[in-house]
Amino acid sequence: MKNKAGSLDRRNFIRLGAGALASAALASRLPAQSTATRNTRVAIVPCRGYGVEVKAALDRAFDLIGGIGHLVRDKTVTVKINLTGSNFRPTLGRPVGESYMTHPATVMAMTAAFFSAGARRVRLIESTTLLQPLEKTLANAGFDVNALMALGRVEAEDTRNLGRGRAYTTFKVPSGGHLFESFELNHAYSDTDVFVSLCKLKTHATTGITLTMKNIFGATPNALYGDEAPSELATKGRGRIHNLKGWDTRENQLAYDPPGARAEFYQPNDGGYRVPRVIIDLCSARPIHLGIIDGITTLNYAEGPWVRGKTQKIARPGVVICGLNPVATDTVGTFVMGFPNVRAPRGVAPFGPGDNHLVMAEQAGLGPCDLSRIDVAGLALEKARSGEFQTT
Repeated sequence: MKNKAGSLDRRNFIRLGAGALASAALASRLPAQSTATRNTRVAIVPCRGYGVEVKAALDRAFDLIGGIGHLVRDKTVTVKINLTGSNFRPTLGRPVGESYMTHPATVMAMTAAFFSAGARRVRLIESTTLLQPLEKTLANAGFDVNALMALGRVEAEDTRNLGRGRAYTTFKVPSGGHLFESFELNHAYSDTDVFVSLCKLKTHATTGITLTMKNIFGATPNALYGDEAPSELATKGRGRIHNLKGWDTRENQLAYDPPGARAEFYQPNDGGYRVPRVIIDLCSARPIHLGIIDGITTLNYAEGPWVRGKTQKIARPGVVICGLNPVATDTVGTFVMGFPNVRAPRGVAPFGPGDNHLVMAEQAGLGPCDLSRIDVAGLALEKARSGEFQTT
């Protein structure tokens, strides 16, 4: 039964999205091997600009982690990019790709590398706040979509709702989860062989850092988990996952529960507690096979220009970081931002605002956040370390 224009009640959404066939197809695609048992080598490669040097840096980084042919050859590779906020006006006088969003040059170089390594198909995905195809959004963000599509079989899909799929796929959290026991995601997250997270090197107002794992927070479709859910026309973000406003049945007469939420979802109302746990649940349910961090240029403070409190500027760490284990990759990224205590508790930089999801990921068996257990290749950690980054 519809409860508002373009909306469905939760029972109908579940029926629409969680068929047994979709779950069976997913089970055949998810890796049998845990992320914790995969190669935890992380590469750091210098890269000072977004010209031809990006392709060279990525190729070198992929070589340093043992190559990517074994990962992508004859496979569909799906890449979660980061178009945070979907507002493409220049920031600090520079294109958004140089400050807080995925840069077109990194996508071009990465996609070319995947095809060179034998990939059959590359699909770019993001959940935006725009009612338009992702191809158009990419063009608005400064991507040369025609050149990108000319590289090979390249697809793009906005995963804010069902998109081109007929049903959502249920992803179960193997451990049972902190706040979610499962998620319902766009078909692109299951209709793939390899899942890649491509992000910027940034700090975050709630989680302290936002790297390859935090990037997956945007996998949750706006239609089911956003501030306008449940609605296939929803475009607003996921603020109420942070602060519960709108999920609380005392405020929400529709009594709509986000799909897969545990009873624990409704407490406490603290973004610094909630968001790290959602990250771990998501990364457990939908494992990342390859993480790529663009630290060529970025913001020195927070995840976007809307965060106030400190002076923002363009930071220039001049590095690309990549690894097959997202916890190890994000741990190295955290150190490179200038935070040596990667296991810091809440209240200690960079995790002043929220619980340390790196430690939580390690505890969940997703990988190591201990630098002594990570094989760093390429540029030495101390040489890569930046002093430009700040947190709240």
